[in-house]
Amino acid sequence: FKSKSISKNFPRYIGGLGKFFLNLYDRKVIHNIMANTITVNKDNRPCYDILITRGFGELKGELEKVALKDKKYAIITDSQVGPIYADKVKEELSGFATEVVVFTFKAGESSKNLDTINEMYDFLLEHNFTRSDVLVALGGGVVGDMTGFAAATYMRGVDFIQIPTTLLSQVDSSIGGKTGVDYKQYKNIIGAFNMPRLVYINTETLNTLDGRQFYAGMAEVMKYGLIRRSAFYVWLIDNMYEIHEKDMAALEYMISQSCQIKKEYVEKDPYDKGDRAILNFGHTIGHAIEKAMDFKLLHGECVALGSVAAAFISWKKGYIEMEDYYEIRDMFVPFNLPISIDSIEAESIMENVKYDKKHSGNTLSFISLKKVGKAFIDTTVTKEEILDALNEIIFTDEDAHE
Repeated sequence: FKSKSISKNFPRYIGGLGKFFLNLYDRKVIHNIMANTITVNKDNRPCYDILITRGFGELKGELEKVALKDKKYAIITDSQVGPIYADKVKEELSGFATEVVVFTFKAGESSKNLDTINEMYDFLLEHNFTRSDVLVALGGGVVGDMTGFAAATYMRGVDFIQIPTTLLSQVDSSIGGKTGVDYKQYKNIIGAFNMPRLVYINTETLNTLDGRQFYAGMAEVMKYGLIRRSAFYVWLIDNMYEIHEKDMAALEYMISQSCQIKKEYVEKDPYDKGDRAILNFGHTIGHAIEKAMDFKLLHGECVALGSVAAAFISWKKGYIEMEDYYEIRDMFVPFNLPISIDSIEAESIMENVKYDKKHSGNTLSFISLKKVGKAFIDTTVTKEEILDALNEIIFTDEDAHE
């Protein structure tokens, strides 16, 4: 990606940025060891577990805990993940399920529509699936969103579990029960809240994830530090090398922290009517870029761009200092995420902002930063401020000659 110039303070990232941030932000203690099971509650009662482990060996035991033995299973996957993991999961379920079948669709956002959902319905009917059977979402965010929606609507509701295989789906989309599909120019506009019975995270699936997809997931991970926990943001900086090397202990800790932060918002606001909207930091503009670029960029890459724009707006509105903005912007670069784009006009992106679900009446609920580790819902952001932020991240010929 082309990018505008990195701030003059960027060399501080090499060996010691963590110490720099610790001087700026209050640090909470982060334990080195996290439990590998996180329970998500709903209405003050346990709803489902997130298990973070290595391999698929614990899958049957976890399913038995939630009384999903001796049922038919449909593994829903895509053309990228299916050839790698579908047979492994099917073998793991053999002798546990009464029957296991696999439905595979073409990988990519272009498949996230009602036509693919209809194909799922036909497949389930063809294999005589009933309300007592189970769907398995095996893949990334697109697979999880669509499987959850199919489960919510087929026969008015069947059980489903999430087995997320991308970093982005492991830390974000598999948790919280948001499901749905795209419709025309609207992203995720048709959907339902449908909680899974289990989220089973096999961190070893990240070993087969390509680099671009892995780093796209880092945008969501960094978001959690920016909106909620500054000490976690510092940890990401201090452990950059281990993350790049896919050190399993580091990745498990990172995923656990991300899931824990998302759980806190989901439990407080399960149906996204209040503070859960803070999880949308970077997404209002990010979704608009994603659509305007016709999904040529990955979701996480667009979230990174949206986060840079949101930090810029936070600076211009006086919530954070200029230095804070440049530090936040530049921190996406070591994780191979874009901080600027080219070959697009700000107005074409702005056209898609109005389609975003975060509108309430005529008011846009934008997520701004007060500081690293603290975000809030801001209803004062104007179209002009968003356009200014878009012009900040759009790389022009003039920038190329600076």
